[in-house]
Amino acid sequence: MSGHSKWSTIKHKKGATDAKRGKIFTRLIKEITVAARMGGGDPDGNPRLRSAIASAKTENMPKDNIVRAIKKGTGELEGAVYDEILYEGYGPGGVAVLVECMTDNRNRTVADVRHFFAKSNGNLGESGCVAWMFDKKGLLQVEKEGISEEQLMEMALEAGAEDVLEEDDEFQVITAPESFDAVRDALEAHKVRFIDASITMIPQNNIEVTDEKIAISLLKLLENLEDHDDVQTVHANFDIDDELMEKLS
Repeated sequence: MSGHSKWSTIKHKKGATDAKRGKIFTRLIKEITVAARMGGGDPDGNPRLRSAIASAKTENMPKDNIVRAIKKGTGELEGAVYDEILYEGYGPGGVAVLVECMTDNRNRTVADVRHFFAKSNGNLGESGCVAWMFDKKGLLQVEKEGISEEQLMEMALEAGAEDVLEEDDEFQVITAPESFDAVRDALEAHKVRFIDASITMIPQNNIEVTDEKIAISLLKLLENLEDHDDVQTVHANFDIDDELMEKLS
């Protein structure tokens, strides 16, 4: 695998479990609320809100939930006020980890995140310690069924995408953040089906994890972080070869 989004690929394989826990809707509601608070409730004039709504629709979130989240963000309905925080650190094997959070209690969140790192023999670091190892990009994960890599590449590059990659049972379309909406809209117009579409952090380089114990510990750290209510997204710069992943599955 190329390693561009190893953790993203692993997450989607266990996505059904996360959906049962209500994690996906909770995270999307937070994102919609914060986006509306920061940029207003009109998605036409608020790209972040427009993207959050598109993600919510991809997950089949009811329209009423979306409307309520927007109104909480604009102050029309009462709701918790969330702060956005980015935590950075090193996991097992020296893997760089970024943790994007939305929380109404910073002290609780940082204590929990620090605990997860320490429990996995990692370290929560200072701001800026690993963020420089990642590039902010648009990532659209596309189902392989019904479309060839050549077809997708032609459509995506024409719309302004930077690259198209093949990852196991999906294609990944990489865009600059400012081109993300245009590429997504163009692919949607061609009835392309997304597994997920978001602005994310893609590692510039990846650490090869070959030791089974380190791999187990690393994946446990990432799962613990993902399962936390205050965590929106986790990014990490690692790669595990398919043979070892098969063994760990």
